[in-house]
Amino acid sequence: MPRRSDPTAPLPTRERSRRRSWARVLIPALLVVAWLAAAGMGGPLFGRVDEVSSNDRTAYLPESADATQVQELLGEFTDSDAIPAIAMFVGDAELSDEELAEISDLVASAPDVEGVGDDVSPSLPSDDGLAAQAFIPISGDAELGDTVEALAAHLRDGAPSGVTVYITGPAGFSADLVAGFAGIDGLLLGVALLAVLVILVLVYRSLLLPLVVLSTSLFALCVALLVVWWLAKAEILLLSGQTQGILFILVIGAATDYALLFVSRFREELRRSRDKGTALFAAWKGSFEPIVASGGTVIAGLLCLLLSDLKSNSTLGPVAAIGIAFAMLAALTLLPALLMLFGRAVFWPRRPVFEPEVVAAEDGRPSKGLWAWLARAVSRRPRAIWISTTVVLLIGAAGLTQLDATGVPQSDLVLGASEARDGQVALGEHFPGGSGSPVYVVVAEDRLQDAADVLLADDGVDGVSVTAADSPSGTAPVTADGIGAVGAPGTPAPAPTVVQGEVLLQGTLTDAADSDAAADTVRDLRAELDPLGARVGGVTATSVDTNDASIHDRNLIIPVILAVILVILMLLLRSILAPVLLILTTVLSFGTALGVSALVFDGVFRFPGADPAVPLYGFVFLVALGIDYNIFLMTRVREESTRHGTREGILRGLTITGGVITSAGLVLAATFAALSVIPILFLVQLAFIVAFGVLLDTFVVRSLLVPALSYDIGRRIWWPSALWRRGED
Repeated sequence: MPRRSDPTAPLPTRERSRRRSWARVLIPALLVVAWLAAAGMGGPLFGRVDEVSSNDRTAYLPESADATQVQELLGEFTDSDAIPAIAMFVGDAELSDEELAEISDLVASAPDVEGVGDDVSPSLPSDDGLAAQAFIPISGDAELGDTVEALAAHLRDGAPSGVTVYITGPAGFSADLVAGFAGIDGLLLGVALLAVLVILVLVYRSLLLPLVVLSTSLFALCVALLVVWWLAKAEILLLSGQTQGILFILVIGAATDYALLFVSRFREELRRSRDKGTALFAAWKGSFEPIVASGGTVIAGLLCLLLSDLKSNSTLGPVAAIGIAFAMLAALTLLPALLMLFGRAVFWPRRPVFEPEVVAAEDGRPSKGLWAWLARAVSRRPRAIWISTTVVLLIGAAGLTQLDATGVPQSDLVLGASEARDGQVALGEHFPGGSGSPVYVVVAEDRLQDAADVLLADDGVDGVSVTAADSPSGTAPVTADGIGAVGAPGTPAPAPTVVQGEVLLQGTLTDAADSDAAADTVRDLRAELDPLGARVGGVTATSVDTNDASIHDRNLIIPVILAVILVILMLLLRSILAPVLLILTTVLSFGTALGVSALVFDGVFRFPGADPAVPLYGFVFLVALGIDYNIFLMTRVREESTRHGTREGILRGLTITGGVITSAGLVLAATFAALSVIPILFLVQLAFIVAFGVLLDTFVVRSLLVPALSYDIGRRIWWPSALWRRGED
């Protein structure tokens, strides 16, 4: 409510007072309306992200990768963008001629299913007579998940009794990914918001304030999604289900953290000032630097991902940076506007009381509570605390030796039951493991036979064919004697399809396309075919190129992020020693989180390994977000040190920020843990690493290691700034 003007005051004074009163209502109201309008445009896009996103791994490889170049040429050779599905029919006993004929007729009817292409290959029985397979194309513009599900139902309904049907191959595994990401709009967001709401209610013990903070986070996410969606639609950014999930979690977690910091400062100022406007301005002024420094550090770290070869990494950087930018903006505009409108009532039923005498008696440092006790413990035995915590963290980091982050098979990307995975197992039992996912070789027409001879000589290749448009099956077999005939005896061999002077060879791998053995075969073939100027692609080659690029990105970007954050901290704290120590403690915390996670993944969850990008993503989020809490702590420590000296400033900073930083850590850990509801191995592993790492950083590194180490060093922590030159504490 606007404050009443003093009726005894002169007219100009009363007029100015009225104007200020209306401005205090009008400006916050306009800010809220502006955010509401923008969020109203972004909200409906939650259900339309799949229109502008893709989970095709080839689309995220560098343009220079062989797999990318071959993928771009496939459509010209086959005149189709269809995704192949492998239908596997496995009998309880040897399939009879009648059953095989029934399966053949059933496969021929597959185009009756909406989304299935017409070029269905005839069913092929296995040598052991126990199974049959057929290659069925799924149209590139079809709804993949729905089409695969409908195809599976169609084949099961018509299959002979006692025959089990599986849909596997590239289309089957892609459908599994689509199903895995299906809950990302509703389930993931709902779990994350519920977890944050519960924590906020427990922290504030208020009804209205948690809703205000959560609204700030949700509005920030809606506006960030609005910008990202249109950038993706304009093909400026690439968006995947993985990036979408991380964006949701990152914005909710970061915006809530910034809001917690601001609300804490606002509550503190309301105890000093009777006027809510004065308190709000003081809180905004005190929160601006740490929020902007924190958000800026995260954005700088995320933008380092632009150096990645993998587009899935390089596009995550700007997408997540946009999210963080709107999280900061919401915390510094929308949240203050809402707090100005509600005033002290937002804290109901625990409204902060105007008690400047009590605040003055406390001298800004509470003497009771957990954090006051911890500050006294740090002041008594700082060296023992930081040495013991360092030793414990180093022991946890030893688990890094158990981390296997060299890649996982495509069949293990989705957790839980998988028809495509079961089908691939059946495929490997009755046919060459790489059936349906061949290795593609694009080579000059005059080197066709030379390239075919290389493929035929490799033990990892079961058979070789060449794309031939005038062949009934679209391909013709290639042997050491050349291209073989297709059809009745005496039929001339079909001519290979030639595109820009090149032909397309296909090699059926003896091992499953996503196996280590198949990857070794592709590497060997590339080494032998390179002198012929051939390019090798396909599902296996895509995995090989993706893993190689991911390892390159990890080794390049981690040092760059460390250097960038170190420079930012030096500028923020006006010191060299303090930023170096903060970086070292954060890296130690990351190493411990990754080491413990490796032990849990291997010993508890029995995961098959990890993607090479898991350590990179874990590092980006843990270091960039973990350094946030050190920024929150050390900016307040520096502020207190200028008035009370370094060691007293450390104790004050720890006591004052302890509660809010711990709450922020719990919120961020809970939001990242929500990623585990999506049954994708990468996201589940990232959820555990970041959630555990944030808790470790919150309760051990920021609460014990950093304050104790800084206290032990004393004013030298600020070297070479003016605070260091002041003299003794």
